Amino acid sequence: MKTKQLAIEKTTITARFWKRYRDLMAHESIPYQWDMINDNQQVDVVNSPFAAGGVADKSHAIANLKIAAGQMEGDFFGMDFQDTDVYKWLESAAYVLTYAPDENLQQQADSVVDLIAAAQEDDGYLATMFQIEMPERKFKRLQQSHELYSMGHYIEAGVAYYEATGNVKALEIAKKMGDCLDVHFGTDANQIPGIPGHPEIELALARLYEVTHSQKYLDLAQYFIEQRGRDTTFFDRQNEADGVDRDFFPDMKTLGNRYYFADQPVTEQRDAHGHAVRVLYFCVGLAHVARLTHNPKLAEAANRLWHDIVTKQMYVTGNVGQSVHGEAFTYDYDLPNDTNYGETCASVAMVFFAKQMMASALKGEYGDIIEKELFNGALSGIALDGKHYFYVNPLEADPSASRGNHGKAHIATQRSSWFNCACCPANITRLIASVDKYLYEVDQDVILADQYIANTTQFNNGIQIKLAGDYPWSGDLQYTITNPNEASFKFAVRIPNWSLQHYQVVVNGELIEQPLQDQILTLPITAAQTVVELHFDMHPLLVTTNSRVKDNIGKVAVQRGPIVYCAEGIDNPEPLWLYELLPDATFSYQYKPQLLAGTGVLETDDVHRIREEATTTALYAFDTDKQVEQAHLTLVPYYAWANRAEGSMSVWIRKASAGE
Repeated sequence: MKTKQLAIEKTTITARFWKRYRDLMAHESIPYQWDMINDNQQVDVVNSPFAAGGVADKSHAIANLKIAAGQMEGDFFGMDFQDTDVYKWLESAAYVLTYAPDENLQQQADSVVDLIAAAQEDDGYLATMFQIEMPERKFKRLQQSHELYSMGHYIEAGVAYYEATGNVKALEIAKKMGDCLDVHFGTDANQIPGIPGHPEIELALARLYEVTHSQKYLDLAQYFIEQRGRDTTFFDRQNEADGVDRDFFPDMKTLGNRYYFADQPVTEQRDAHGHAVRVLYFCVGLAHVARLTHNPKLAEAANRLWHDIVTKQMYVTGNVGQSVHGEAFTYDYDLPNDTNYGETCASVAMVFFAKQMMASALKGEYGDIIEKELFNGALSGIALDGKHYFYVNPLEADPSASRGNHGKAHIATQRSSWFNCACCPANITRLIASVDKYLYEVDQDVILADQYIANTTQFNNGIQIKLAGDYPWSGDLQYTITNPNEASFKFAVRIPNWSLQHYQVVVNGELIEQPLQDQILTLPITAAQTVVELHFDMHPLLVTTNSRVKDNIGKVAVQRGPIVYCAEGIDNPEPLWLYELLPDATFSYQYKPQLLAGTGVLETDDVHRIREEATTTALYAFDTDKQVEQAHLTLVPYYAWANRAEGSMSVWIRKASAGE
């Protein structure tokens, strides 16, 4: 029989790696963040005030909402987008409640929804800084105000909470926000023909459209997408009318439209530039709106920006955003390791972007990036205890450099419990809590197994798919497809780019050899039960960079399966830059259940260590060859660094020349 339109009904994650993290979200991270936004815990500040994210002795985020709702007296405190710390917590809670129902958590979340409803104005407006401190300036300084950014984050949370719990009030708040913006923004008379300085509302409105099917929300999302970059004097005109010296962030006024990705229409943009998270949130909305509206020009722009980022401006770990100045993209092939930014929020946004691109076209390259972020770049942003976080994620770090070189002061070598700008903590938790949404992509009669995280998933028509395996430590996976109605559909698997040279697909005991389409192998399914085995090559690989990246010339990174590894000072005598891998270096692998919450470790004796000068204090010498000695090198997964003791870290390792 021909199956009807396929849809996922329920996914249960069984992978021990991700189940630990998901349990951590439910029992540690979300309760901890609840205490933080309610000021019930003291902030554990372990980094200097110059480290990215800044330091603060409280959050006051819930208090701001209570003040706006008239439930307490006081002044606004925090960033102008402080409300979003609450909204992202609510979204994280929504996802947790789908797999770990908890009456206390739901009561807390319901109380937050009630509070937000009380703080929201009758016309749908909600941004507590303006309501409390400056109601006359609503929508008057969009370059810096974060009003639309904040409301966008609530819309995302409201939709997620409604879908998870059926709380209608949560959705009504989101709809009122959308209606408010629909009234105020556009090109009609008495509307504001502008855009937000920080994109986010675009992707949020697309999500609101999908749950409500109200065309005005999609039209407004498309307006914000297409209006960006068309009026390059809008921000300056608004700032002048509002008062040139009344900036919320004085330095941001002088950064120019390029920083805001508003220097030209998106259909004319050729590369990603400016504030990395702003660009990526915009790209998420761009790809989503392009798909929903079947707009080929917007789709082409999304594809062009995607390829610029992943082929020219992305670190091997998936981190993006090379510069502390403006938390920004810089230029193609500029990938410094010890000064880069790699904000956790940007890595999370890359997952969102890849997911929207995958929804438009089933291509393995999108799943590769989701995997890269989930196991490396994004995951580094949270400690193994679930209660400490990195704002930036460098690929080389040294505590002495962070303390002694102001150009590296933004790089923390220990995770903090909270930040003055606390955008990252709840961003990474909402991603982990919703990781089940990234396992499969369904397109008409095709089910693509995109991420290899052990799970049991129920589809309509009675179809059940069960994945067993110990990924990412083992590359041996088994899918059991139960199809009681013998529906006819296609089951597809992504072959990761790191295993394209060596892999096996076995169906019911028979080896399958057929060409891939965009890294995807597709199998017709009609039987009541089918067993698909995947065997990926897990031997450690030495990764090199395009020669245009000057910072990595003569260096390699080490990757095993989806995991990128790094050297830490706690395992290897410092400084780490003295190590050189031999040309044909091989590694032994061992899974250590007691180390770093259970992790795979790589070790090698195929390494030299340059001898440190012991007989002279001279800074320079003439015609003197380096002296090396046999050494041993231990590598751990990048996501797990800085979980034991403060010390140095490096992803890229020098490689000795042949004959050395």
